[in-house]
Amino acid sequence: MLKIETAKTSKYTTIKLIGEVDASNSVELDEAIVSLVEGDTMNLLVDGTQLEYISSAGLGVFMSYIEEFNDKDINLVIFGLNEKVFHVFHILGLDQLINIKPNEEDALTAL
Repeated sequence: MLKIETAKTSKYTTIKLIGEVDASNSVELDEAIVSLVEGDTMNLLVDGTQLEYISSAGLGVFMSYIEEFNDKDINLVIFGLNEKVFHVFHILGLDQLINIKPNEEDALTAL
């Protein structure tokens, strides 16, 4: 089960992922990102503090936007991943392509 909460400030938008991202609900994550990319978001924070699991389908959502974010100068920073979830990003080398920080303070500094 996945719950997505978004919050917008004048400087950034936060997507908070709660639960698990898998093949059955990765489209929800994709739709949330699409709605932000089509808007005026220039800084996107993904709060992973309550993300318990992410499948390859969930990772694929992030991978599919890397080039578009670069083209549109959208800064993406993911923060607060638990060790198990971070390990999945690391194994696939996504920690080299996506800015991942341990906490929200570091994520905001990275923007």
